[in-house]
Amino acid sequence: MVRAEDGSERRIPIAELRVGDRFVVRPGERVATDGTVVSGSSALDLSLVTGESAPVEAGPGTAVVGGAVNSGGLLEVRAGAVGADTQLARIAKLVEDAQTGKARVQRVADAIAGVFVPAVLAVAVTVLGFWLGAGGSPQAAITAAVAVLVVACPCALGLATPTALLAATGRGAGLGILVSGPQALEGLRRVDTVVLDKTGTLTTGSMTVTTVTARTGGVGAGAALRLAAAAEAGSEHPVGRAVHAHGAAEAGAEPLPRAEEFTATAGVGVRARVDGHLVEVVRADGADLAAGPLAEAAEEADRHGRTAVLVRVDDAAEAVIALGDTVRSGSYRACDHLKRLGLRPVLATGDSEAAARSVAAELGIDEVHARMTPEGKAELVRELRAKGHRVAVIGDGVNDTAALAGADLGIAMGSGTDAAIGAADVTLVREDMGALADAVRLARRTSVTVRSNLAWAFGYNMVTVPLAAVGLLSPMVAAAAMSASSVLVVGNSLRLRGWQPAPARRTPARAGSGRRGTAPVPGKAAR
Repeated sequence: MVRAEDGSERRIPIAELRVGDRFVVRPGERVATDGTVVSGSSALDLSLVTGESAPVEAGPGTAVVGGAVNSGGLLEVRAGAVGADTQLARIAKLVEDAQTGKARVQRVADAIAGVFVPAVLAVAVTVLGFWLGAGGSPQAAITAAVAVLVVACPCALGLATPTALLAATGRGAGLGILVSGPQALEGLRRVDTVVLDKTGTLTTGSMTVTTVTARTGGVGAGAALRLAAAAEAGSEHPVGRAVHAHGAAEAGAEPLPRAEEFTATAGVGVRARVDGHLVEVVRADGADLAAGPLAEAAEEADRHGRTAVLVRVDDAAEAVIALGDTVRSGSYRACDHLKRLGLRPVLATGDSEAAARSVAAELGIDEVHARMTPEGKAELVRELRAKGHRVAVIGDGVNDTAALAGADLGIAMGSGTDAAIGAADVTLVREDMGALADAVRLARRTSVTVRSNLAWAFGYNMVTVPLAAVGLLSPMVAAAAMSASSVLVVGNSLRLRGWQPAPARRTPARAGSGRRGTAPVPGKAAR
């Protein structure tokens, strides 16, 4: 990082930064530590730190969080906290405490096998003594005792659980579901509540144009978008880049006109001359709009937590462009399938109340918690667990790591941060939320396989041990029976390698959505 001192700049390791020091944050760099902006202005991407999907404007006096990404201008920041006092360090401490406090799951089969082995030895000794005491020959007594030991060899019992879990984790990897261990697979089967992050999990986390509303009798929506996209070509702001990208995509092979005399005003918008017209793209919430379709579009965007920008052409208000985050493909189907499986989805996000409610309505989620800090998410998980729920948390950002570590089961998106993946028990490599429902189904199918394996192993021993004890099984036959039992258990477990998820049911598009699974959802930003 670069520290500013005495009018010069010097690159130093972050460890040497002290409270009160000033440091420079260039476009594309991360803020080194918590502090306050001294000079400069820019838009900061806080999505992976706080869960806020829309960029946040920062200027002199604005408090910033270490880890935020500078999207635009040059910032000079005075450090307000370093080391263990920063927000990221506090999150890391929460993760460490939660992971240390997790109890290790004890294998039921291993515990039974630990009792079963000495019990079989005792039975063998008893059989030997009984035969000798009953006047049998030493050869017959030893044969019966050996037959008991061989036929009761706990191979099938010992293989019942690990072979099924091994086959299931391999099959999960093939489906894009990476499971950290058997405990995680068992946890998937037991959860009844799933706490879902919004930004980057249910949604893509990127700003996208959702609607373009033009005034009656003006240049039209298409022309207004084309002019606005051309004007935003030189913008570094995430909103400007989204407008330009959408306009370029709509134009197709036709190139956008060239913008001249481009100027950008932090927190307001941009202006440029395009095709001889003066084009301004500015914040709609601060514009004076007369009653009509433009005012209604701006109000609708604000009501749903979206970002609205106004397009002026030669000082005439021509269109309002609404932007927001977009739902990941399959998020609605995934939430619907979770409810069909008996799991309760809960939305917990650091985003605004309006944005959270809009996404929840789109996906059919009833319980919503908005403006959640990382500590708040971890506290929500603790409260749910205290009420007796088995909680899974799915997220992708640094702000989710404490909740992921503190839940009964943490699930991270494969596109998320290393911190989130490291704190999770399960990672979904597929960019499809449907993988979560597949993971739950696979875990439940694995449980059925384990139970059938254990039932066979116990039933086999209950039948064969008495037969061996009374001398009806020779050691040779007992060995064959034991081997066959183990082969059957392994074969039953290997069936999981061919397990296929149930085909997704077609679900009706929800009101207000466009194409199913790609509906626009909120993410409000200031210009």
